Amino acid sequence: MFDWNDLRYFLAIARGGSTGMAAKALGVNQSTVQRRLRALEAALDCSLAERQAGGYRLTSHGEQLLAHAEKVETTVDTLQRQSASLDKRAAGLVKLTSHVTVGQRIIKSGFLDTFHLENPGITVELIMDQRKLDLSKGEADIAIRGGSLDDDPALVGRKIAEVPWGIYASHSFIERHGRPATPADIKGFSVVELVDEVERLPAARWMKMHAPNARVAARCSNIPSVHLAIKSGAGIAPLPAAYAAADDDLVRVLGPFPELDYPMFLLTHRDLRRIPRVNAVFEFCLSELKSVLMRGEMKK
Repeated sequence: MFDWNDLRYFLAIARGGSTGMAAKALGVNQSTVQRRLRALEAALDCSLAERQAGGYRLTSHGEQLLAHAEKVETTVDTLQRQSASLDKRAAGLVKLTSHVTVGQRIIKSGFLDTFHLENPGITVELIMDQRKLDLSKGEADIAIRGGSLDDDPALVGRKIAEVPWGIYASHSFIERHGRPATPADIKGFSVVELVDEVERLPAARWMKMHAPNARVAARCSNIPSVHLAIKSGAGIAPLPAAYAAADDDLVRVLGPFPELDYPMFLLTHRDLRRIPRVNAVFEFCLSELKSVLMRGEMKK
């Protein structure tokens, strides 16, 4: 009999295509991934993945067993969630995940301190990650996400707020180059372009529409990088209004405009929603997060 836990390493290699990506996903080192894969192969008496020039590729045996391993993973995840749902104590750990910019506002606002004072038996662990953590696999219990409701039928959620965005520049940039008076003027200025994971944001699309041929001074794939690029004087770019308001070096040159608003949602797995400690955090978020997201502070 093999160690069931070793299936996680096999699945991580299948999904990541390399031991490096698998190690990153599992939070271990590459040698651990390789060792556990070899142990699983020895127990099953077959080769599951082969090293290639660009990483790892599943063997025909591995391809045939992949779907079965995924079924085991799904069953284990369900078992863990169902077991957790039987715990009726309003105490324990709750993992809350958000992007970095949202997490910064949560911490600065005193949101976590206030919750812990009111609920001393519950500990909220805030996970700030640009990656969308998997609620079904237990990577987090509650997620704060933007864009749209997740299409996963296992998740339940509520819209928290429509977060306003504006177009910003630094004081030094404005002193050197002036500022746009209308959206049509942006094309005459250097801009910071939002790419990769943030290029689908309404504000990024708006910039493309109004200044498709503007000189690109920098390209950034996350909001903290956009912030630093604007602050350095590289160019003009959009930012969440509440986030940008915390930096006195930034000036809002245009907006906010309704078409730049970004909807934010609170999500959890329907099985977890019934757990008292998770429900307590979820309800507190519904009550208090809108003010934090919109103004960067708790309700008065």
